[in-house]
Amino acid sequence: MTVVLRSAESGPGPALLLRPWGAGDIPCLLDVYRDPVMRQSSRNPIMTEQDAFRWLEVQRRGWTDGGRLSFAVLDGVRGSEAGRVLGNVALKGWQAGSDVAEVGYWTAAAARNRGIASRAVEMLTAWAFESFGAQGLQRIELLHQQDNLASCRVAQKSGYALIGVLPAEPPAFPAAGHLHARSGQGGEVRYHAARRLRPGRGGRGTG
Repeated sequence: MTVVLRSAESGPGPALLLRPWGAGDIPCLLDVYRDPVMRQSSRNPIMTEQDAFRWLEVQRRGWTDGGRLSFAVLDGVRGSEAGRVLGNVALKGWQAGSDVAEVGYWTAAAARNRGIASRAVEMLTAWAFESFGAQGLQRIELLHQQDNLASCRVAQKSGYALIGVLPAEPPAFPAAGHLHARSGQGGEVRYHAARRLRPGRGGRGTG
């Protein structure tokens, strides 16, 4: 599947282009992961070309099986699919007939504090509900550690309401987390106290 999403250059926020990752992005990934913040926050930091190749293979398989639809976020001012990589945004954990999915993201150092992440999350969210709403998707969640204030701001700016606090579950999740969500129908989303993260989902991070 080839999907390219373009923001309106005259619209709010920066002009962006979202497209699936490809083999030509290996140099960009290596450059992004020179940032100490990216290395520290990633479970599997990309340090070598082999690391980058393995990460890209995970993204390719995600598009094949539908479990992880991951987009490179590019500077869209020139409308080029070979523009500068600013980040990543992904729809995770959704299958046809399911009513819930999760959004994850990261941004390169040069793209932070510019509204890039919230704009990319908004674009992905709109596309996901338009593309999969008829197949059952009703709700998209965004999770992050409670002390990750930047991710909390991204969630709020992109319309994801804070609906609950998830308790710490060491060792995988040593800190409490925030659960944000958006509804495809624009209705209120509620937190169910019995909710637990399903095995295999990304959980409290934004990757």
